[in-house]
Amino acid sequence: MKIIAGLGNPGSEYAKTKHNVGWMLVDALAERLGAGDWRQHEKGLVAEARIGSEKVFLVKPQTYMNNSGECIGPLMRWYKLEPEDVIAVHDDMDIPAGMVRIRKKGSAGGHNGIKSLIAHIGSEKFGRVRIGVGRPLPGWSVINHVLAPFSDEDVPKIREAIEYLLPAMECIVREGYDMAMNKYNPKKEKKKKEKERGEGENG
Repeated sequence: MKIIAGLGNPGSEYAKTKHNVGWMLVDALAERLGAGDWRQHEKGLVAEARIGSEKVFLVKPQTYMNNSGECIGPLMRWYKLEPEDVIAVHDDMDIPAGMVRIRKKGSAGGHNGIKSLIAHIGSEKFGRVRIGVGRPLPGWSVINHVLAPFSDEDVPKIREAIEYLLPAMECIVREGYDMAMNKYNPKKEKKKKEKERGEGENG
């Protein structure tokens, strides 16, 4: 069994904001998998689905972003799962809008939702699926940035990122993080080598 947790804030006023991109992915995944109805459990909305033979619990914490762990920690223990069975989907300002990164563990990197998960799960060894939302505009605070909707320019990028990640989520569950990272993370090394080759040819 796995928990796939989309981090975000409850309430219609937050539905289309950058901070809720994790919820957007989980909603899209629920539709793709034909998940059951959402029901309230341990401070979250939970829907059950299957990926292959594996049961997955899709979760949207109702605690607001900064207290996400108050939902996910108790749920993990309720279902008798390990930290490694939790996959958190969240926004990331350190990567451009629409870019994605999959990691199997790591620090919070300044993300308050992830800090809360680490505190309540008691480990950093849970998966992350990070969706880039870019940096704040000049003069904008971080709060203003993440609680604002996506710009018209970024909306299609985010839609594409979510579509791109749907099979990636299934790959994580079916084949593990290493396979999913290899298949779906951007290939930095390859681009770097191609650049070096190009410079060599020009020299």
